[in-house]
Amino acid sequence: MSELQNINWQTASNRQAHHTNKFYSRDLIVRRGQPFYISLKSNQNLGSRASLTFIASTGPYPSESAKTKAVFPLSSGTRSSGWGAQLVSNENNVLNISILSPANAPIGRYTLGIQISAQGSASTQNLGTFILLFNPWLQADAVFMNNQAEREEYVQEDAGIIFVGSANRIGMIGWNFGQFEEGILNICLAVLDNSLNFRRDPATDVARRSDPKYVGRVLSAMINGNDDNGVISGNWSGSYPGGRDPRNWNGSVEILKEWQRSGFRPVRYGQCWVFAGTLNTVLRSFGIPSRVITNFNSAHDTDGNLSVDVYYDPMGRPMDKGSDSVWNFHVWNEAWFVRTDLGPSYNGWQVLDATPQERSQGVFQCGPASVIALREGNVDWDFDMPFIFAEVNADRITWIYNASNGTMKKNSSDSHTIGRYISTKAVGSNSRMDVTEKYKYPEGSSQERRVFEKALGKMKPSASFGPTSVSMSTRSERREDRDPSISGKFKVTGILEVGKEVSLALILKNLTSDKKTVMVNMTAWTIVYNGTLVHEVWKDSITISLDPKEEIQHPVKISYAQYEKHLKADNMIRTTAVCQVTNEAEVVVERVVILDNPTLTLEVLDQAQVQKPVNVRMLFSNPLDEPVKDCVLMVEGSGLLLGSLKIDVPALRPKERSRVRFEILPTRSGTKQLLADFSCNKFPAIKAMLSIDVAK
Repeated sequence: MSELQNINWQTASNRQAHHTNKFYSRDLIVRRGQPFYISLKSNQNLGSRASLTFIASTGPYPSESAKTKAVFPLSSGTRSSGWGAQLVSNENNVLNISILSPANAPIGRYTLGIQISAQGSASTQNLGTFILLFNPWLQADAVFMNNQAEREEYVQEDAGIIFVGSANRIGMIGWNFGQFEEGILNICLAVLDNSLNFRRDPATDVARRSDPKYVGRVLSAMINGNDDNGVISGNWSGSYPGGRDPRNWNGSVEILKEWQRSGFRPVRYGQCWVFAGTLNTVLRSFGIPSRVITNFNSAHDTDGNLSVDVYYDPMGRPMDKGSDSVWNFHVWNEAWFVRTDLGPSYNGWQVLDATPQERSQGVFQCGPASVIALREGNVDWDFDMPFIFAEVNADRITWIYNASNGTMKKNSSDSHTIGRYISTKAVGSNSRMDVTEKYKYPEGSSQERRVFEKALGKMKPSASFGPTSVSMSTRSERREDRDPSISGKFKVTGILEVGKEVSLALILKNLTSDKKTVMVNMTAWTIVYNGTLVHEVWKDSITISLDPKEEIQHPVKISYAQYEKHLKADNMIRTTAVCQVTNEAEVVVERVVILDNPTLTLEVLDQAQVQKPVNVRMLFSNPLDEPVKDCVLMVEGSGLLLGSLKIDVPALRPKERSRVRFEILPTRSGTKQLLADFSCNKFPAIKAMLSIDVAK
C-alpha cells in the first residue's frame, strides 16, 4: 500500500501570494477563493496507480450540507465551483497539487485530510491544519476592496491613529493594532469560539462564518465583556480599581494576550477607543478591511426619539437626570463589505460598535449599519440604525430642573451641535480625514431636514414619548419664551496645562437697547469624556449690570489646588453658567476645556535596522512645584519590539528632568510606530509616539 512520507505546505511562497506573509506564525495562512500549493512525497508513484481524495473541514461538527466540510478528488482538469484539487506536476514520486477554496467558504482553522484508494483498499491520513481568511484582493469575495492604497491601509497597516478630545480641540493618540503579532490571529479565532452563538449552536455558528456581516456583528458583541466571555470590561466611573486606567493602553496586543492568559475573562478596563482599537485588530486579522471612526458631540439617545435631554439646576450645576447623554467624543469602527440583504447601493463601509451602550436583540452589540443607508435616514433597516442615526443627528434639548418645586422648563433646542467632525486617519498618513458628509447631508440643508423627518416618521411607532416628546416640527421651533436679550460664551484666556491655573472669561453681551441686570450662577466640574460628572471644583455667583448693547468679560480662575485631586486622565473640566435676566428665560452657557499634559519626548539614538538593537531615549520634565512618584513607562510598537516594555522610572523632584534609555530590536523594515505611555501619581496617562524608519 502506498505511504505518504511527508507534506510540504510551501508556506513561504503561499503566504507571499496570499498577502499573509506579515503574520508572525508558523501556520499556513491563506485567503479564500485563491489557489494554494502543496507537495506530497510518497514512497512510490502515487499519481498513476491510486486515486486521491481530499477532505477539508472546520469546526467541531463539520458537515457537507453546512459547507463546513468538503470532500473533493484530485483531478487533472479544470475544476467546477466549490473546493477543488488539481495536479500541477508529478515527478520523482512528488505530487505538486493546487487546492482552491470557494470565495464564500467559512473562515477559520481547517484540517486537511487525504484518502488514498488503490487495489480496492483505502487509507486516510491527516495532513495537518491551515487557516483560511477573507480575501479583499479577490473580486468574488464579499470583502473585496479595489483600491490598492486603501487595502494596504485598512488590511495590512498594523499601527494607527485614533482621534479624541472635543469638537473645539481635536487631539490624537497612536494605537498599536498589531494584528500580525505572534499568537494574535489564534486569539482572534478564539474570540469567535467564545461567543454566545458558538456556545449555543457551534455547527450553525461556524457555518455562518462565511459572511462578514455575521462575523462583524458577533465581534461587536464579543469585544465587550457584558453578556459573554468578552474581551474588555468597560468602566466610565473615573475610578479603575483592580485594572488599568483605559487611557494607559497603547494598543490591542497586550489586551488580547491578557484576555487569553486569564482564561478568557474580560480585561479591565476599556472605554470607547479601546473597544474600537481592539475590534479593528480582529477585523484586520481576519482580512475584513476596517478603520476607526471618531464622532465628536456624540449623542446617546436611550429612548429612540432622536433627541437627547440635558439637565441643569438653577445654580448652574449639570444634573445626572434621565439616561440620555452627549459624549465629547465617541469612537466606533467601519468595516468594508457587501450588503446582499439591502442591495448593492448599500455596499461599502458599515458601522460596527463594540462599546456596550444599548442592547440589541438582547445583547450588547451594534451593527453592521450601512453608512450610505444612515445618510438616507433608512432607520428601519438592519442593524441598529436608529441608535447610530441618533448618535450623529439627534437634537440636543436643554432643560432647567428646579428640585425645590419639582418644575422642569425647556430652555433651548439645538439641532446643529450633535455629530461634528466625524474623523478617521487618512490613507497613508497620520492626518485627519473628515467623513461627516458620508454620514449626513450638510447641516441646515433641505436634504438634511427631509432625511431627519423621514427618520423620525419611521421611528415614531417605537419611540416612547414622555415629558421630552418632540413634535415633528421641533427642529424649526424657537424656545417657548421670546428671544433672549443677552448672549454668553466662555473664552479661554490663558494656557491650558495640567498644573497651571485654568484661566477663562465669561463674555456676556446685551443684545437690546435697554439696560439689563443679569444674575449668573457658575460651576466647574471635572468630568470623564462621556460626560460623567466626577467632582465640582469651583463655583461662583455674581450679578452684572449691562448697559444697552454692552459686552463685558468676567474672569474665571480655577487654581491647580482646586482641580488637582479630582482631574481624571481625560484632563477635562466642564464649566457652566446659568444667566438669568428677571422675568426672562435663562441663558445656559457651557464649555468643556481640555488641559494639556506636559510633553513626553522620544528620540531614537541611531539608524534603526532590522535585527540590530537600537537605543531610544525618553525625556520628561516634571513641571510641578511638587515631586512626582510611582512613575512607570510602558512602550510598545509592532515590528519594533516583541511584546511590550515596562520600565520603572525614579521619582522626580519639583521641576526635575528625567532621561530614560531603553533598547528596542526592530524585526521589520519600513516606517514603524513606537508608542509610549508615562504614568505617575500626578499624571495618570501621558502619551507619546514616534515614527521610526527601519532599514533592511
